[in-house]
Amino acid sequence: MSQFWSDVVAGLTPYVPGEQPKLPDLVKLNTNENPYPPSPRVLDAIRGELGDGLRLYPDPNADRLKAAIANRCGVAPTQVFVGNGSDEVLAHAFLGLLKHDAPLLFPDISYSFYPVYCGLYGIGWRAVPLTDSFEIRIEDYLDAPDCGGVVFPNPNAPTGRLLPRSEIERLLAGRPNQVVVVDEAYIDFAAESGNESAIGLVDRHPNLLVVQTLSKSRSLAGLRVGFAVGQVDLIEALERVKNSFNSYPLDRLAIAGAVAAIEDGAHFEATRQAVIRSRERLVEDMAALGFAVLPSAANFIFARHPERDAGELAAALRARSIIVRHFPQPRIEQFLRITIGNDAQCAALVAALGEILAA
Repeated sequence: MSQFWSDVVAGLTPYVPGEQPKLPDLVKLNTNENPYPPSPRVLDAIRGELGDGLRLYPDPNADRLKAAIANRCGVAPTQVFVGNGSDEVLAHAFLGLLKHDAPLLFPDISYSFYPVYCGLYGIGWRAVPLTDSFEIRIEDYLDAPDCGGVVFPNPNAPTGRLLPRSEIERLLAGRPNQVVVVDEAYIDFAAESGNESAIGLVDRHPNLLVVQTLSKSRSLAGLRVGFAVGQVDLIEALERVKNSFNSYPLDRLAIAGAVAAIEDGAHFEATRQAVIRSRERLVEDMAALGFAVLPSAANFIFARHPERDAGELAAALRARSIIVRHFPQPRIEQFLRITIGNDAQCAALVAALGEILAA
């Protein structure tokens, strides 16, 4: 520990991102990236921004992008906030909306950035256990005696399980005085994404903030664009935090590319459906190999083999240049989180697992 560190830094346990290895002929199924390229319109839009305009600051409000998102989501532009990926949007929500005297609640098996934000901003928190079948049980959040707010991913990560929108509305109605943040990084991979997103509940519930990203379903993990939708006073809180930290979070290339991605609905739907079809086939193939796979509405699956150690399976796959994610933590140490790749990548994974299990 450096003598120059602040007490906050010394006490932090930073988030550890998925590995980005440099291996030849790698089948990379560990970080939930989309196996398909972004829309060609995204590349054209970015090329159109390459010029003298780069010497000028971008629009600090990203009005074009907010308008595109608002049009897609059926809300007003004033109900939209944008930032550098959903992680930055979440960070601003933690500081601006979830920092209170009572503890913040989130699942015990969930996105591991949540406790990191709590440590960074000094937010008290309590992990609420998932059920034995790894589901979020709304009663556990409604019955909590003290609660400063609630945050959870839907579908949950790393489990992939989807909480029905009716259950989210039940939580919102039962906790009207606390903000509920629904982290929908993977919602577009639900079979009927438009009907599953909690954005449709925003106008009826002033305590709801929905966060999404263009990294997964829009194939823009390298561009870093995320957004939130909520009623105007929640969005104003995020804007106040953003403008006290970085008033120009999205650059010209990101804004142009994100607008093009949002507007190309045909490319989005085609790649979304391709991932869903590959997920369904992979679940069938994994079950045929003896794996138990949790129901997934995301672009990954969460699977375990009843007779083989998950860490050993991950190591054996790595030896074959196939990378998956293993979380050596209580309750899920025997599971592997496997990103849905293209058909060739999924076939390579299944073949490799067949060889490993037969050895």
